[in-house]
Amino acid sequence: MMDAFYLPLGDDVFRSTQHTVGPWGPDSQHLGPPSALLVRALLASRPTLSRVTFEVLGPVPVADLTVSTSVERPGRSVELLSASLSCDGRVVLTARAWHIVGSDTTAVAGGAVAAMAPPASAVPMEIPDFWSGGYLAAVEWLSVSGGIFTPGDAQVWAGPRVAVVEGFEPTPLERLFSVVDSASGVSSRVDIRKWYAINTDLTVHLHRQPVGEWVGLDARTTIGPDGVGLATSVVHDVEGPVGTTAQALFVRERG
Repeated sequence: MMDAFYLPLGDDVFRSTQHTVGPWGPDSQHLGPPSALLVRALLASRPTLSRVTFEVLGPVPVADLTVSTSVERPGRSVELLSASLSCDGRVVLTARAWHIVGSDTTAVAGGAVAAMAPPASAVPMEIPDFWSGGYLAAVEWLSVSGGIFTPGDAQVWAGPRVAVVEGFEPTPLERLFSVVDSASGVSSRVDIRKWYAINTDLTVHLHRQPVGEWVGLDARTTIGPDGVGLATSVVHDVEGPVGTTAQALFVRERG
């Protein structure tokens, strides 16, 4: 098994490894790795992103995937970028991102919430036997409170153990996007062996660019009475909060 989520094949085609396998079956990916792959493509032309919204058009298969990018709205100060991920000609994931050209706003910076307790104060999260490989094993998980298999709000730190693409050191932003989709998982209120709780989208807003190798998720999930849920989180690095996430959830009892 390679130490990366994807192997580059050339011509914007990438081969998925077993590190991408998610909780719903051996043939479909956790959304973290493909999200990071699209962000990596967007960052190839722009140094920063302020907001990225992903639309999940279907399960992302563990297969060869093609990435494409474009600029939807060019501009000197603000640009709208887009990217898509396809398999055998079918688009399975799209991303639209705003790039805001940076400026010095140090004099008016403020308003962020308090920082999470650091990774050094957290403890390893227990991983049950029924899901101990694939994506979950490709990330180091530390719990400040709660976690993937403890229902309810959670504060966790995540550190990817593998690169996004083989042969390339991941940037802090790629690391962040490889794990932020897990906010709905770490704060889940249902047993995934008995219930589906699958996000149809993911929106990430950043008020500053992340640093370091650790990504913190201060996450919570709310489930309504009609089969719809909402997962949100404040995202942290070791220096403090960097942004927020939101995910709409499709919630159904299995079988």
